[in-house]
Amino acid sequence: MTDRPRLLPLLGSTRHGSRDAMTCLYRCGNACDHPVPNTSDNAYFGDVVNAEVSRRGVVRAGAVGALVLGFGGAAAGALAGAAPAAAAGAATAGTAAPARAGRPGGGVGNGALTFTPIPPNKLDTLVVPNGYDHAVVIKWGDEVVPGAPEFDLHRQTAAAQAKQFGYNNDFVGVLPLDKHGRRALLVVNHEYTNEDLMFPGFPGLDNLSVEQIRVAMAAHGMSVVELERVDETGQWRPVGKGRRPYNRRVTALGTTFDLTGPAAGSAWLRTAADPKGRTVVGTLNNCAGGVTPWGTVLSGEENFNQYFVGGDGAPAELKPKLERYGIPTTTRYPSGSRKWDRADERFDLARHPNEAHRFGWVVEIDPFDPESRPRKHTALGRFKHEGANVIIAKSGHAVAYMGDDERFDYLYKFVSDKKFMPGDSAVARRHNLTLLESGTLYVAKLEGNSAGEIDGSGTLPSDGAFNGRGRWIRLVSGNRSYVDGMTAADVLTFTRLAGDKVGATKMDRPEDVEPSRLTGKVYVALTNNTNRGVGSNPKADEANPRNANKHGQILELVEDRGDNSAETFAWSLPIVCGDPSDPSTYFAGYDKTRVSPISCPDNVAFDATGNLWISTDGNALGSNDGLFATALEGPERGHLKQFLTVPLGAETCGPFITEDNRSVFVAVQHPGEITGASVEKPASTWPDGDFAKPGVVVTWRLDGRPVGS
Repeated sequence: MTDRPRLLPLLGSTRHGSRDAMTCLYRCGNACDHPVPNTSDNAYFGDVVNAEVSRRGVVRAGAVGALVLGFGGAAAGALAGAAPAAAAGAATAGTAAPARAGRPGGGVGNGALTFTPIPPNKLDTLVVPNGYDHAVVIKWGDEVVPGAPEFDLHRQTAAAQAKQFGYNNDFVGVLPLDKHGRRALLVVNHEYTNEDLMFPGFPGLDNLSVEQIRVAMAAHGMSVVELERVDETGQWRPVGKGRRPYNRRVTALGTTFDLTGPAAGSAWLRTAADPKGRTVVGTLNNCAGGVTPWGTVLSGEENFNQYFVGGDGAPAELKPKLERYGIPTTTRYPSGSRKWDRADERFDLARHPNEAHRFGWVVEIDPFDPESRPRKHTALGRFKHEGANVIIAKSGHAVAYMGDDERFDYLYKFVSDKKFMPGDSAVARRHNLTLLESGTLYVAKLEGNSAGEIDGSGTLPSDGAFNGRGRWIRLVSGNRSYVDGMTAADVLTFTRLAGDKVGATKMDRPEDVEPSRLTGKVYVALTNNTNRGVGSNPKADEANPRNANKHGQILELVEDRGDNSAETFAWSLPIVCGDPSDPSTYFAGYDKTRVSPISCPDNVAFDATGNLWISTDGNALGSNDGLFATALEGPERGHLKQFLTVPLGAETCGPFITEDNRSVFVAVQHPGEITGASVEKPASTWPDGDFAKPGVVVTWRLDGRPVGS
């Protein structure tokens, strides 16, 4: 077959919620299992793709402005009310300490978001505002480890993939490697694989060869890649020659991890291969993450449950715990099982019932020490971690915020026992690398100021805001459990069960949770929950104010006394997502005729001036996913504007704005992941015009000024 296949027509597909059914199968193992038909009519946009998209695949806002008419008046109002677009213009080997980034272009800007928002669209390309450009930094199959073989679609091997850029990139972090802003380390998660779109002539999951399963295992994990700036622009590219000693792949196939913290060595974590319960092979379903103040990267193991089989043969006393983590216990092979047990028997819980307990943790990797062994920190609890993000509290303690990405699950916080040691000395670095090994783990309980007025419609209460108070409930501190009937190891290994026992607030899929290092306020992406208030499921509450919530919301936490280690906080919903013309939406009181439609917030990030950037996953409004930005302070708070959209079938992941405010990175995950697509009949041909490949993109201003401004 040719590598430039026929494009799959843009037809409807069966979806689970707002995601395509194919995404549900591969990303989370059909966790929701509630397919609904996709009624979008994409045929018109297929014509637009052929007419408008250049061979290079760059479309700017002006080229797609007419598309706004297909998405209602709210988007048109957002464009009409926007400010004018800016005019376009023109290492050593071994362990290193992280560097502070230089700022080649001057300052970081004044924080004003002056770009013209782009309209919703269904184009099979990446769309950016006028005055901006973008480039693919790296994509599936590209060289990571020097000497990696050239990618061969028809002759993939696990050995080759273990040296190449993995599949379905999610979190993106960019860490300065010099003081001049010329070099950096790119650290990327590879969340999951889609074998339908990886292997020509896909024979079905049951009929994959063992080597193909091993390829998929090698395509999971993380990549570390040395980058160089292109001239004096905001563009970056991989360093293409020389030793590149930091370049590294971490995989599910062969990378060894150390377990740290109170649960390490416990009976729950011991297996036949690891009778001491101290080391784990591989990492799974790495979703979001964060860069720590001491220059490491945290990565969350999310939907790990889908990789295991044999739950029906697990010990009877363990089955309720497995079920709480989404592992079926009534059948050997759940629907859509990857059957990795054919390549490695440890994924069979009938034979190795504790193996699943060794996943679902926060991983820490030191990208500046390529010989270091990554660690899984049990002190931060075990659940479906979206990610973890750290801020240093006024007291000097490291505070990590985390979300459990499941409908009706919880929001968590960890406060370290030790204090952060400032400085770049070797002593400070060694000390700070231990901060997440011991501390206190909390779960959140929220109460509303107007609980009696919440009816599930999204109508604002009489006080004009969704807001209230909350407290952090202690679960465990070191080896001391605060949960009746559970030891510290129990609490940390089965954290969901501990949250159940103490009455934590059930949230609408808490995904990315990030504190602003400028204000200390914390922002939570609550993606959606179409089960809220349906049947016997929990009804709407003030923090989750809509039943059958398709579009999600943003939660803002303000810790008491401005101290991130406090045990009480105030909360509010600055953004309730959806079409601004929908009366149930809210944008911090801003004029809704001037904001962009947004649906299903997934990840959040901050630029150097404190603006909030939000990426989406599974847009339920019928257009492609994208990246949005808004001010958080002052009169422009709530003025949400769409900055970019990703190609057909893709999700926008891992937004990262560099310290100099010159570059915006995003991961384009699962392009073309639409039911019926295959290598031979792709639903997307991004980025190379042949078959879909996940990749990381960087966007920058053509005139060299700070992004957004």
